[in-house]
Amino acid sequence: MKWEGKRQSDNVDDRRGKSSSSGSGLGGFSGLSLGLLMPIIKILFSKVGLFIAGIFIVGSLIMGKNPITLITQFISGGSGLSESSTTYEPNAKDQELAEFTATILANTEDVWNKQLNNYREPTLVLFTGAVSSACGSASSATGPFYCPGDEKLYLDLSFFDDMERRLNAPGDFAQAYVIAHEVGHHIQKITGITDKMQRLRGQVSQTEYNKYSVMLELQADFLAGVWAHYSEQMTGMMESGDLEEAMNAAHAIGDDRLQKQSGGRVVPDSFTHGTSAQRMRWFKKGFETGDLSQGDTFSATSL
Repeated sequence: MKWEGKRQSDNVDDRRGKSSSSGSGLGGFSGLSLGLLMPIIKILFSKVGLFIAGIFIVGSLIMGKNPITLITQFISGGSGLSESSTTYEPNAKDQELAEFTATILANTEDVWNKQLNNYREPTLVLFTGAVSSACGSASSATGPFYCPGDEKLYLDLSFFDDMERRLNAPGDFAQAYVIAHEVGHHIQKITGITDKMQRLRGQVSQTEYNKYSVMLELQADFLAGVWAHYSEQMTGMMESGDLEEAMNAAHAIGDDRLQKQSGGRVVPDSFTHGTSAQRMRWFKKGFETGDLSQGDTFSATSL
């Protein structure tokens, strides 16, 4: 990709060098990780729970704090829901990746501001190790993700090394595809699709919900393809082999391939992102057509 010297986005929150000890607790209980929530419930409903809860509630009134915060601090030995900072000095490769990421994010902004009315630009959070979001806490092992609760993308740049070494999916355009896919989830959020998905929870079986999750992910792949279509028209950043890099990355993160790679059985009912063939097909469809009307995976007769 010919990305050097292009505009970089201002919507980057660089938290590298900071680590999160647990979930942020934003948005009420939905922001707490299950690991913290269960001990709280056990305390509140044990035989001595009401007495203990009373102490924390009185203490919270005196200190002006949320009683849940005090309880979680008690459970975790006083660490609470905090972020710690360490001295972080990015090496040359990390710094180049950060600049590349900011450039690709800026490019998605340019594309979607033209394609969508009143496009609301997301923030991309760079982190190392662990991070807190409105969706709870996550580690680098989670991989890149989008949190609809705060409309932010989260990325540990070490994932790009994992793509190359563990998934055999190298290349800068493969990395750009990952960013564009997460931006696709943001578009689903601001257009109301994500909220419709969330309302399905508890209304359908897990197997049925997994099928809808696949549709959501394949649509994000399609939107990443649409981004690539218009990005190439607007900037001409793509070089020979770039499209193949993105297709290879889409293949590498298919549910069937990942299950095979882990040594387990391939269980289609457990798929949440789609097969390699499906992910490649929908990305390519977006890239070749650039037509947003052709990306309704939820109504497609076949995926």
